Amino acid sequence: MNPNELQLRQQRLLIRSTELRLQLRSDMQRLQGPATLADRVKASLLWVYQHPQWPAGVLALLLILKPRRALSWTGKLWWLWKSARTLRYWRDTLLAYLPQR
Repeated sequence: MNPNELQLRQQRLLIRSTELRLQLRSDMQRLQGPATLADRVKASLLWVYQHPQWPAGVLALLLILKPRRALSWTGKLWWLWKSARTLRYWRDTLLAYLPQR
């Protein structure tokens, strides 16, 4: 290759690199909203785990003020908790069979 062809190839590669960087930035901006929501949910769950007295207090207040409604929600929340534990178990089992990074 002569020097002109090399220079032209280098310019094309630089242009392609710039295009790919811009596309990556665009793709990352699309993921920013869902990632922010996931971070908020994770932070909220962490707060609930660190301060269990607040959900327990709310549940006690509901039991006092609206016992029938609280009992119906208790069954739904119990099912949700059991389902989350089952999903966590399945996830851990699946991860045990996947190769480690």
